[in-house]
Amino acid sequence: MRTFKHSLLRAAAVLLLFTVLCGVGYTGVVTGAAQLLFPHQANGSIIEINGVKYGSALLGQAYTDDAHLWGRIMNFDVKTYRDADGRAVLYSAPSNLSPTSEEFAALVRERVQKLRAANPQMGDTAVPVDLVTVSGSGLDPHISLAAAAYQVARIAAASGKTEDEVRDVIAKCTTGRFLGVFGEETVNVLKVNLMLDGILS
Repeated sequence: MRTFKHSLLRAAAVLLLFTVLCGVGYTGVVTGAAQLLFPHQANGSIIEINGVKYGSALLGQAYTDDAHLWGRIMNFDVKTYRDADGRAVLYSAPSNLSPTSEEFAALVRERVQKLRAANPQMGDTAVPVDLVTVSGSGLDPHISLAAAAYQVARIAAASGKTEDEVRDVIAKCTTGRFLGVFGEETVNVLKVNLMLDGILS
């Protein structure tokens, strides 16, 4: 019995020690280092101009009008979860449809038709795949250069800007490959649209 109590006390002491070290100490150090070294990123990469918060550079925004750049399809769910007060909680996730399913193919065809109708200047040019599919997070803030280029003529016609002006804005909001090797060049949709509106420079 004494051995059991002794073992129990030692186990409780070890649990307490690692709870303090890992649950409090480690978390505090990492949070403090992030706030010290990367405060903008640690606080959500919020784009704030003159006291107005326009959104996070890390989360997609839903733009559907002709004068703005459209991002990836976002998979929102406001029916599954509710907060303590019964209000709907926004949830986003990737599509669970198989890429070989007829339902997925029908969705993609519908999205392609919508994009072709909105961008008649592009004729039979292939619609970039990232404009008709959902990202892994369901809230990807970036699109490919090809997806941005596909929309230039429509944006220029609707906004009164020249196509070169729109391309210049897109170029300013383009991020290169990681370490110059990994991934692809991407365009931040929110930043482009804020620049098109003259909010961000």
